[in-house]
Amino acid sequence: MAKTTRTNPASRGSLTLIEDEALDESYEPAPPRRGARDSAGDARPAEDASPRLRPFRPVETETEDEPFLRVRRRVPVRRGVLPAWSRTRWGRILFIALVLSIFAAGITLSLAVRSFFLHDQQFRIGSTAAIQTVGNTEVTRDAILSVFGSDVGRNIFYVPLAKRRAELERMPWVQSASVMRILPDQLRVSIVERKPVAFLQTGSQISLIDAQGMVLGLTPGIMARHHFSFPVITGLDPNMPEPTRAARVQLYLKFLQTLDSGGNHISSQISEVDLADPEDVRATITTGHRDLLLHFGREDFLARYQRYKANIQNWLTQYPALSAVDLRYKDQVVLTMAHPAAPPDAAKTNSAIPAKRGRR
Repeated sequence: MAKTTRTNPASRGSLTLIEDEALDESYEPAPPRRGARDSAGDARPAEDASPRLRPFRPVETETEDEPFLRVRRRVPVRRGVLPAWSRTRWGRILFIALVLSIFAAGITLSLAVRSFFLHDQQFRIGSTAAIQTVGNTEVTRDAILSVFGSDVGRNIFYVPLAKRRAELERMPWVQSASVMRILPDQLRVSIVERKPVAFLQTGSQISLIDAQGMVLGLTPGIMARHHFSFPVITGLDPNMPEPTRAARVQLYLKFLQTLDSGGNHISSQISEVDLADPEDVRATITTGHRDLLLHFGREDFLARYQRYKANIQNWLTQYPALSAVDLRYKDQVVLTMAHPAAPPDAAKTNSAIPAKRGRR
């Protein structure tokens, strides 16, 4: 089979062999051009009798990699939510009327249910026996019922629960309260009472105080039901802002907890704690047959008490008139004596003498 070579103008120096069969479709002889006649009338041969090159048509050949044909999926057409019959004019009118009827029926039903709950006699609080009280020990039932006096005979759904709860929590002994309805005609009142942590002495009056600084009344009935053994707090004014009182009481509780952290229950020896100065906790401790005033400052309560305990016998032996011990200093203590000839209202003096350094 004959081969024909052809030079590619785009890449010189390279040759491409093309089969004759392929060239048959690419080349074909050009029709002969008629020769022109010269001036003498003789026929002249054609200037170009070579075959004319036709435009090259590429030969389609099979390739190893066939193109991947992606299958088209049919996209589902969403149908409307409304039924087919509602797409007509009368169908739309009928559909709107149906929706309005359902809406009106729902409103009518809700109004009927509301009227039933608010006006039916079975939801009326008949007497105070329908009001349950739970958790009250110091707060009497009569005091609680006085808050709900206007609710007897009223429908339970008309009782303002949030307002009644706020009124209960304004009582001194009530720390928190909750009020709930119990169908068909009862109320349940739960009380969490405050727990006193100390006696509070203001002048000649004795009352109780809790950890939040709330002053609580002390009645003979409370004293008969409880046997309180905590100290007496002085230096607090009930007219102080509540946050100030609460901070002082928290300092008092920290003082007692620190003393008892060693497991010896030292706080049982303290009869009085003066909180007038928040930078100096002053405690009265009974030692033998006398009371001593100890200045603890604001920190290191247990270490300072241990220093006092290690030296108190020596101090009492050397200074029989000892009345106060200042333990706030790191390397020394200050002892205060009481003058025997002092008047009763000034039994303690401010004269202080340095004492030998206490052992830690």
